[in-house]
Amino acid sequence: MTTPSGRAAAPTATARTVLDGLHFAESPSVGPDGALYVSDFYDHAVLRIDPRTWRAEPWAEVPGQPSGLGWLPDGRLLVVSMRDRRLLRREADGTLVTHADLAAATAGAANDMYVDAEGRAWVGDFGFDFYGLLRGDPEADPLFGPDADPPTARLTRVDPDGTVTTVARGLRFPNGTTLLPDGTLVVAETVGGCLTAFTVTEDGELTGRRMWADLSSAGPSGDRILPDGIAHAGGERVWVSDPTAGGASRVARGGEVDARVRTSQPCFAVGVLPTRPATVVCCTAATSNPTTVAAHRTGRIETAHVPEAAG
Repeated sequence: MTTPSGRAAAPTATARTVLDGLHFAESPSVGPDGALYVSDFYDHAVLRIDPRTWRAEPWAEVPGQPSGLGWLPDGRLLVVSMRDRRLLRREADGTLVTHADLAAATAGAANDMYVDAEGRAWVGDFGFDFYGLLRGDPEADPLFGPDADPPTARLTRVDPDGTVTTVARGLRFPNGTTLLPDGTLVVAETVGGCLTAFTVTEDGELTGRRMWADLSSAGPSGDRILPDGIAHAGGERVWVSDPTAGGASRVARGGEVDARVRTSQPCFAVGVLPTRPATVVCCTAATSNPTTVAAHRTGRIETAHVPEAAG
């Protein structure tokens, strides 16, 4: 079987729902304890999920709306507080404190995040007042709508001591971020329809900006993928959530797709549990529009087992 572009169709696994009743889950991340953690935007909570039973428990309450998650080398959780543009740190006793104030370095809401092994947090932002726009027009779709063309935004690095530095500008809605073994930082540009790469220097600067994968025809039917959350898939491959088609695609450098996961509804974030074969974790919801998902619990966690890529 081939796609309309003439390329061989990637094998597709169908996900099953393991947890539902959420509002809008994001940033599925494996913690130091092996549990799965997700942010539920409109429940204002970080959840800890046991991957053996899929039972969820509240782990942190974030009134400013949680998004990206990651861990410092000492095991303390970092979580983006979107609306007040802060990076919070969960202490051993469960209290949340401000790790860094992102207000001066971001525009609109703060968003997704990746924390590397050195404890440096890489945080994207919206670049515009998404929530203010929706207050004026609740049915607007400023990211995935046919006329979506928001301003560009920045990527911010937060060092372990809380120092905040702008490291990249002009990104078309920087979203999911991950680091490859060779030191390449890959950032999903949602509105740009691509994955952009940087080389990370020893002092944490980003150089060599380049296109890592053009996703303009990478969808199951040869249509574009507007990448949201991403996760390292091993080697030079990245799992990319695909809200448009509903699912996730495993993308190699250059844009080739060698595996897909089909979900029951749009997929806005993806993670990987280190099982054999790997368990791909998809965060899905009926829509990303807060008017709908804040009022209704359409959010689900869906999973599929996908063998590692050959070679």
